[in-house]
Amino acid sequence: MNSHFRDTRKIDPTRGATLGDNTPNDANRIEIGPTQLAYREWEEAGLVLPDLQEMRRYRWERLTRHIVARDYAGLLMFDPLNIRYATDSTNMQLWNMHNPFRATLLCADGYMVMWDYKNAPFLSSFNPLVREARSGASMFYFSTGDRTDEAAEAFAAEVADVLREHAPGMQRLAVDKIMVPGYRALTAAGFEVMEGEEVTEKARSVKGPDEIKAMRCAVDACEKACAAMEDFARREVPRGDVSEDDIWAVLHAESIRRGGEWIETRLLTSGPRTNPWFQESGGRIVSENEIVGFDTDLVGSYGICVDISRTWWIGDAAPRADMIDTMRHAHEHIMTNMEMLKPGVRIEDLSRNTHVLHPHLQKQKYGCLMHGVGLCDEWPMVAYPDKMVPGAFDYVLEPGMTICVEVLASPEDGDFSIKLEDQVLITEDGYENLTTYPFDPRLMGE
Repeated sequence: MNSHFRDTRKIDPTRGATLGDNTPNDANRIEIGPTQLAYREWEEAGLVLPDLQEMRRYRWERLTRHIVARDYAGLLMFDPLNIRYATDSTNMQLWNMHNPFRATLLCADGYMVMWDYKNAPFLSSFNPLVREARSGASMFYFSTGDRTDEAAEAFAAEVADVLREHAPGMQRLAVDKIMVPGYRALTAAGFEVMEGEEVTEKARSVKGPDEIKAMRCAVDACEKACAAMEDFARREVPRGDVSEDDIWAVLHAESIRRGGEWIETRLLTSGPRTNPWFQESGGRIVSENEIVGFDTDLVGSYGICVDISRTWWIGDAAPRADMIDTMRHAHEHIMTNMEMLKPGVRIEDLSRNTHVLHPHLQKQKYGCLMHGVGLCDEWPMVAYPDKMVPGAFDYVLEPGMTICVEVLASPEDGDFSIKLEDQVLITEDGYENLTTYPFDPRLMGE
């Protein structure tokens, strides 16, 4: 029997030209995506895969509508996550966040241009919505040195040329995150630079049907990675030589095995290092009969953020009564607050009507009650009432928004904290909790 390379090079030759998410069934494809393991697990879980071609079109149309509604000539993006939203393409995302070498211009007529790394114009070629690929958007000192102003002027001239053709006579240009020389060059070229982050955050806040399917898949992958991390911790901590970093590394590895991308923080600590919260994982050896708490902050499959938190009791002894009481109170906090979620509810009213934490948990409570989530933590942010700024988030919830509901129950001068967080979809008539990961029954007192 003859064996042909065309048959063996595909991810799964039996599926034909495309995979279940309508991406090329090609092991050499340019776009990053889920792995064989993730596809198998999602099939076993009965999940419906997103149609990525439709997801990309939804995002492109939504951004374009927001540009037109504000009477802008276009939207110029440097933030790697905004570029990912607009094009679904990636290029060294974390390096790009502090060395902004990529840019995307979406014109009011929908024409989209990508400036990429000079040797990598092909990285967005899988998306036909990207009409041009160029290079030359670097305006940071490491790259352009004492000629940065000249590089910025050349880039601004290219932007002006594109907009003369696709938004003639329009000079109001939204820009998200740009280096100072770039801003100066655009204003010198006659543009009125508008706040682009407001455009992208509002556009990204409501997810389309395929984005929601992608998020369901990403949550499933993240929860399986969390389960592997929990299994490791419960199995290995009794050995007496397992560190916080050893436990945290499992989440990274298991996420990447499923096509995850990166984790934005290192928020896993144990025992007394959980209080105060926001210490990051380190070399501390975790002992038996201690609390381990974490916040995933994980950019997972399809580039979707899964931001959930859990706190575990590791050991055979029973947790202290104050730990159980705090865990139950924290659980009541997020579940009570979740019940307020439905379309039409004012964000400020979520703050005003929150479940109230006990007095000894007030000083060290979390920075927000809830926040949007998509490609990362996103608009809107729901503050506690004592931190609410009237008018900052005077909007209502809409169907398709995805919200993280969280709590930090951290006793003042205490030796432990409880961190919990679930990821929730706003539906047409209420909400759906997308998170299924269980709460530790020992800490719940069960």
